[in-house]
Amino acid sequence: MIHITELRLPVHHSPEELKQAIIQRLNLRSGDLLSFIVFKRSYDARKNSALSFIYTVDVEVKNEQDILRKFSHDAHVKPSPDTEYHFVANASQVKNFSSKLRPVVIGFGPCGIFAALTLAQMGFKPLVLERGKAVRERTQDTWGLWRKNKLNPESNVQFGEGGAGTFSDGKLYSQIKDPKFYGRKVIQEFVKAGAPEEITYVAKPHIGTFRLVGVVEKMRQEIIDLGGEIRFSQKVTGFDIENHQIQAIRLENGETIFTDHVVLALGHSARDTFKVLHDAGVYMEAKPFSVGFRIEHPQSMIDRARLGPHAGNELIGAADYKLVHHASNGRTVYSFCMCPGGTVVAATSEPNRVVTNGMSQYSRNERNANAGIVVGITPEDYPGGPLAGIEFQRALESRAFVLGGGTYEAPGQLVGDFLKGKPSTQIASVIPSYKPGVHLTDLATSLPDYAIQAIREAIPAFEKKIKGFSMPDAVLTGVETRTSSPLRIKRSENYQSVNIKGLYPAGEGAGYAGGIMSAGVDGIRVAEAVALDYVNG
Repeated sequence: MIHITELRLPVHHSPEELKQAIIQRLNLRSGDLLSFIVFKRSYDARKNSALSFIYTVDVEVKNEQDILRKFSHDAHVKPSPDTEYHFVANASQVKNFSSKLRPVVIGFGPCGIFAALTLAQMGFKPLVLERGKAVRERTQDTWGLWRKNKLNPESNVQFGEGGAGTFSDGKLYSQIKDPKFYGRKVIQEFVKAGAPEEITYVAKPHIGTFRLVGVVEKMRQEIIDLGGEIRFSQKVTGFDIENHQIQAIRLENGETIFTDHVVLALGHSARDTFKVLHDAGVYMEAKPFSVGFRIEHPQSMIDRARLGPHAGNELIGAADYKLVHHASNGRTVYSFCMCPGGTVVAATSEPNRVVTNGMSQYSRNERNANAGIVVGITPEDYPGGPLAGIEFQRALESRAFVLGGGTYEAPGQLVGDFLKGKPSTQIASVIPSYKPGVHLTDLATSLPDYAIQAIREAIPAFEKKIKGFSMPDAVLTGVETRTSSPLRIKRSENYQSVNIKGLYPAGEGAGYAGGIMSAGVDGIRVAEAVALDYVNG
């Protein structure tokens, strides 16, 4: 097939017009075009340009090689890449493979799901251990915190089937390098499980929280149908290691599971499991992460600022943004996990602590836009070893709990008051979306001074890029601390721990991903490494 990029059409066009554009681009006779599929579609909504879609398409034609030779010097007409996923191994290649020593996947978020699914598709019948509950039960527990101020430490936004990504925007795009197109497999598996087909080609695909619930359930069922096993409410409390080789894992209920292949798909909030691994001698090190607030604006304002006369066009949807500012004190401030038309959510997993995150539904039609406005920090800011970042996070989260009134309400402040350095006392035109609620206060003591200084400098700088960003009525809600894992469980080129054979650190919790897409891709890569290790003995 032939891969055509940068094919531009007006937004309001028919399928026939797209077909004719392809024929014209390649100088074809109408009968020479056999078929085509849309590989990617983005849009150009610059204020001074006509609104248009920009396509990348894969085209099947007669005399393909002749046409490729004709366009050999055209950078936008090339042979189509091979994006089909190819399994690297199969359990049938393993002599005397026994499910008694099958691979174990710890955690059933995006990384764990794709690690387990890929292993199951290769015939390795993985056992999945998830400390939280199945997704629908977990959703009820999560609403318990949002509506009744009642936290379940083992079933919440962070823990349970689907991982933290379930209560997010369901964003499926990433900036990772993906030369083997593993991201296409992630997308295709989601579609097979019921996600909208458009995510295969839109430039910034997303599913949304409620749709993710059903999708995750179907993926779970496929793993089971292929011989895998998934156990919920199974907390790992110990690792048996001999001669630098994993031998078994121990559960809170007293059970010991013998295995020599363990995928650690823990997620970034499995703090107690990180400590267990550290105490067992697994090598890990502190890494940079970020802390800050959630900021909320009217989505309509963001649409006008970003899309100009095209704001409100249903074919484009709610506008997003991505912002970076390098502050005078040397800190970098940036927007994180921007959720168009979404809500700010309570995301703590530990009692008497407050953590914020953002999520959107598929429609993205809530009143407010929200995003993390976070400041980069490094291990130099929290010296003390690989677990010191966790204690740094906990201190900020505990302080936020106190500032919020000690009821899981989040501390909040209007942007105008934050910039002036005075406490807020009354909500204005922007109604905060965080549940259980927002307690207005002064956020100046909720983060280190260098972070407050950098954010106060960044917000007016962002105003120059998005008109209205520093509007006095916009709301800041604290604190955002779980931007990424505060540590990395180091692994070698074969994806195993650098000092424990058979232990495969994976995904966001191990420090190798950030978001649903990159976590899913890492799960696939690690599953391949596990399978190849079985095959190669």
